[in-house]
Amino acid sequence: MRTENVEYFSGPHRVRARWHTPDTHDGRVPAIVQGPGWLGLKDAKGYERYHRGFTDGGFGVLCIDYRGFGESEGEPGIVSPTRQLEDLVNAVTYLTTRDDVEPEAIGAYATGGTGGGNVVLLAAVDERVRAVISQVPVADGRDWLHRMRTESEWIDFLAALEEDRRERVVTGKSRMVHPREEIMVPTPERRRVGFKADVDDRIPPSVPLSMVDPLLTYRPVDAARGLLTPLMVVAVENDATTPTDHAVAIYEAAGGPKKLVLQRHTGHYTAYAQYADVVIPEMVAWFREHVRAPGAVVVRTHS
Repeated sequence: MRTENVEYFSGPHRVRARWHTPDTHDGRVPAIVQGPGWLGLKDAKGYERYHRGFTDGGFGVLCIDYRGFGESEGEPGIVSPTRQLEDLVNAVTYLTTRDDVEPEAIGAYATGGTGGGNVVLLAAVDERVRAVISQVPVADGRDWLHRMRTESEWIDFLAALEEDRRERVVTGKSRMVHPREEIMVPTPERRRVGFKADVDDRIPPSVPLSMVDPLLTYRPVDAARGLLTPLMVVAVENDATTPTDHAVAIYEAAGGPKKLVLQRHTGHYTAYAQYADVVIPEMVAWFREHVRAPGAVVVRTHS
């Protein structure tokens, strides 16, 4: 796998990315765009086996740092679904400018919470994306944030959000909180396995609580309803981090070609390595089937 550091603009800010390609290839390659999961970065080691699987399968992979994360420009550490979707759409456009990419053969892959949800949103708004793989996604942001808390904690959380809104309209300032401890609450598995430990120290230790408001209306499941873009959903049974029924809901809502892969007897974070040898070939086969340039003659029928 060959890797090149690249960048493109999203709004006024530079988005930095890594462009992975097969060791040897001639001409243009089909391409996959990836936005990391919740607070993730493009160079997290956990992604590497997937990138190698895709490039070994003949694909180029563009993995980005969303604006405000890693090496990209922008307000640090803010998970903004709207802004992240713009970054993905602009990533697709960037790929179409490259001489080594087949511009009519672009897919999208993402894993982990909002990452998995974002590619569903991308497929719903960008017809250039030929197929999508959404791994352990969030389908409904409000439900996701609720279910990682006890009911009393959720009530207190909602009260804190309302108080912060009242404070913001008076002072223009939001309370700063830890994004991994006070917004997405880590599960015991997350604390135990240290997944993404290689990039955790580059996550801002505090973000404005106002970041939560758009997450409460974040609903990739709505974007999936009637979606005709080929969609593979990869889930973990009894997932304590992104509930299994979120992945199933996205799968069931989609209206086009679709596939559900359910990983059993594992966890949200341990599944990446435990089932890589099984899941990655499934992903490569999905993209090979659906991410290819149309022929010179396109025939459409209507009844």
